[in-house]
Amino acid sequence: MKNIVIVGAAGRMGKILVRLVQAGIEPGLKLSGAVDLWDCADLGKDAGLVAGAGEAGVLITSDLAALLPAGDVVIDFSAHHGTSGNAPRVAAAGKGLVIGTTGLNADEKKAVEQAAQKIPVVLAPNMSLGMNLLFALVRKAAEALKGKGYDVEIIERHHRRKKDSPSGTAIGLGEAAADGYGWDLKKTAVDGRRGLVGERPVEQIGFHAVRGGDIVGDHTVLFAADGECLELSHRATSRDAFARGALRAAAWVAGRTPGLYSMRDVLGV
Repeated sequence: MKNIVIVGAAGRMGKILVRLVQAGIEPGLKLSGAVDLWDCADLGKDAGLVAGAGEAGVLITSDLAALLPAGDVVIDFSAHHGTSGNAPRVAAAGKGLVIGTTGLNADEKKAVEQAAQKIPVVLAPNMSLGMNLLFALVRKAAEALKGKGYDVEIIERHHRRKKDSPSGTAIGLGEAAADGYGWDLKKTAVDGRRGLVGERPVEQIGFHAVRGGDIVGDHTVLFAADGECLELSHRATSRDAFARGALRAAAWVAGRTPGLYSMRDVLGV
């Protein structure tokens, strides 16, 4: 049995993770700790009750350090600044780490990479099986279409509360397309267009973000050429898909050698 500590336990994803652990969706995992911010309204409450999953016997606390000795793997779905601060603490304790937080900047990613020198870390812009298959398909499609006049555009749709743009998943899709084309995404990416921007250059990957309502996550990669368009899409209808993937990653990462892993490592795709 592997003991799981969930960071961001009172948030949307945290509650789903607690509920699915309690339901035994991924055999061999047990909730041993639940963490959230010091000003969280649910501090001191039972994590299972907060998640609507019944009593779990685990109270939500803001003290991650106190929970690390009894934990085997930490699942972090907090915020980008919190994740980068948590990573060295988890590394110092020698525990596995699964990160589903998006929006990390260069310095925050560096903190995670440094932690991965000491512990096994799974870092992914999206944890669902379907999306990680899409990453692989986009890369394969780009490899096949390279040099044949296909422009790449990425359209992503999310709920009104999402703070980062483009989404981490959209960036991951852009990286997959860029890898297949042999391009540097940092040099070719453009976020939307406005005004007299001129004719579209060949080496460009466009990102377009839609925010509204309660859309869980909808991503489309468009390969457009003269005479035809190829669209590869994924639509999440429930956040359970992300949580299931995170729990699978937690079961997989425990006991691995130190390193920075992706969900494609976890799923073997």
